[in-house]
Amino acid sequence: MESTGSVGEAPGGPRVLVVGGGIAGLGAAQRLCGHSAFPHLRVLEATARAGGRIRSERCFGGVVEVGAHWIHGPSRGNPVFQLAAEYGLLGEKELSQENQLVETGGHVGLPSVSYASSGASVSLQLVAEMATLFYGLIDQTREFLHAAETPVPSVGEYLKKEIGQHVAGWTEDEETRKLKLAVLNSFFNLECCVSGTHSMDLVALAPFGEYTVLPGLDCTFSKGYQGLTNCMMAALPEDTVVFEKPVKTIHWNGSFQEAAFPGETFPVSVECEDGDRFPAHHVIVTVPLELVSVSKSAHIDLQRSFLFPSSGFVHSRLEEHLDTFFDPPLPAEKAEAIRKIGFGTNNKIFLEFEEPFWEPDCQLIQLVWEDTSPLEDAAPELQDAWFRKLIGFVVLPAFASVHVLCGFIAGLESEFMETLSDEEVLLCLTQVLRRVTGNPRLPAPKSVLRSRWHSAPYTRGSYSYVAVGSTGGDLDLLAQPLPADGAGAQLQILFAGEATHRTFYSTTHGALLSGWREADRLLSLWAPQVQQPRPRL
Repeated sequence: MESTGSVGEAPGGPRVLVVGGGIAGLGAAQRLCGHSAFPHLRVLEATARAGGRIRSERCFGGVVEVGAHWIHGPSRGNPVFQLAAEYGLLGEKELSQENQLVETGGHVGLPSVSYASSGASVSLQLVAEMATLFYGLIDQTREFLHAAETPVPSVGEYLKKEIGQHVAGWTEDEETRKLKLAVLNSFFNLECCVSGTHSMDLVALAPFGEYTVLPGLDCTFSKGYQGLTNCMMAALPEDTVVFEKPVKTIHWNGSFQEAAFPGETFPVSVECEDGDRFPAHHVIVTVPLELVSVSKSAHIDLQRSFLFPSSGFVHSRLEEHLDTFFDPPLPAEKAEAIRKIGFGTNNKIFLEFEEPFWEPDCQLIQLVWEDTSPLEDAAPELQDAWFRKLIGFVVLPAFASVHVLCGFIAGLESEFMETLSDEEVLLCLTQVLRRVTGNPRLPAPKSVLRSRWHSAPYTRGSYSYVAVGSTGGDLDLLAQPLPADGAGAQLQILFAGEATHRTFYSTTHGALLSGWREADRLLSLWAPQVQQPRPRL
């Protein structure tokens, strides 16, 4: 087949489809719509709303973030921050130079209070001491980025090995040593939320330091993160986004004809679940990792059964049509890269209270289970201990007279939580809070709201990480367009999304940059004479 990489072979300009209306897809569409070379552009969104894993909901008298919560590293180098600033979505404090210059190292701040499972408060001095140890070791992992080999395969194993050496030098009584280990275990759980993984033992050590942390004190959108994607949507021509249009199969490397376009042939035809077909010269795929490879789900099932052999909780339903999402199937090396890259679940549980039981200046509540240790591999039944993976609660800004805590929980425990009813979750966490505060009469929360990202059929999880057995090169390979051999039409299928950004994976800014990157590929092909607008970073 002769290349269709020239404007003359696509009367009226190329037809471009974007699969997925998250921030990557919207970013690509917004960039392309700004050029006359792309008059035929459609975004196919499987659900009834745009935003993807950015999802703000009006609840508790205000707005809560069911999905993405913070702008990580809000400073000049962050395109999400820059775009939010241009749209007027951030306040004076968030935009301040002082806020932009803060160096967090990517580490979460210290808790305002730390509750132990015995009902006692943990000394914040001891918590700070363990935080210094833990984050110091996290920072040390960067030393292995360009090393020929690593002492152990995973971040978790490295941390435990180093902590074991520190423990040998501790001189306190046994009770204090156990408490220190329990606090460290809480930091492990927190890092699982940050990395979007079940266990740090699954996160590869060598490439861990490749993730890039931008300066700036993480900030939120006072009126909701989705305000950003709403503004991006509003900038697109009317009817660009087609909602409730899940894709069944992307047929590529062919010569397709459609009755609506007599005399034209297209290298790609996108078949939707409802039978509709959309011909295209180029398709930008922005859907989450879990939705593009059946082998990925099989790999994760094996991981679950290995980590929890007796739990009885195994993902039993391979997502429909994954084995036929691409026709012909993805090249073996790309499918293998997807299989190796990690993709986990991080959920939130919001609890509404009539009156706060926490102090007015409290921002973060830490939970510490005193019988836990990162040096011990405990795998209790999920139904009996899922809540122990909960890191604690972020105190949300009060909405009028409403008071809300936001809990974070990652991994298989998080996925098990999704199988429970709201009533079961509310009862369980009421018991947990009464236990850790030492107040058996603590009023139960008025209501609960939670995310269910693993159950959501078009996400099946939260975000990616570089797993043991994979490298940053796998993310680069995932980002490469098809066909890879240069034969046939150029740039038939392009790939965007947070999992395709080697240094900003798992973030909204990584997703946005990846959408811009793929739009720029098409601009270079079809409008090389046009000066491409660069993000003002």
